[in-house]
Amino acid sequence: QVQLVESGGGLVQAGGSPRLSCAASGRTFSNYNMGWFRQAPGKEREFVAAISWTGLSKYYSDSVKGRFTISRDNAKNTVYLEMNSLKPEDTAVYYCAADATGSRNLRVERTYNYWGQGTQITVSS
Repeated sequence: QVQLVESGGGLVQAGGSPRLSCAASGRTFSNYNMGWFRQAPGKEREFVAAISWTGLSKYYSDSVKGRFTISRDNAKNTVYLEMNSLKPEDTAVYYCAADATGSRNLRVERTYNYWGQGTQITVSS
């Protein structure tokens, strides 16, 4: 079993640059692909970014590419999402997720076995 706990959310002004963290329990974190998803009010949850277990492969949605950066520190069992140039449309609950099966498709929800409880990011204009 893996537990994921996100932190770093809050109220941010447009253009701001917060960093989200997701701390994972368990000794096999380094074997998991990790992803970030978000869900805005009234919308379905959507893919934001993902990183392979090696850290060598990273994937982004078109809406955040060039503004967000995903990274991981396997020694700390933590994955990060650095967010830059935030826009009001980035307002959402952000979830991290872990893929324990080594899937090739990290852009879809069904790939992930474990989910955090989410952290709210609200971007004010």
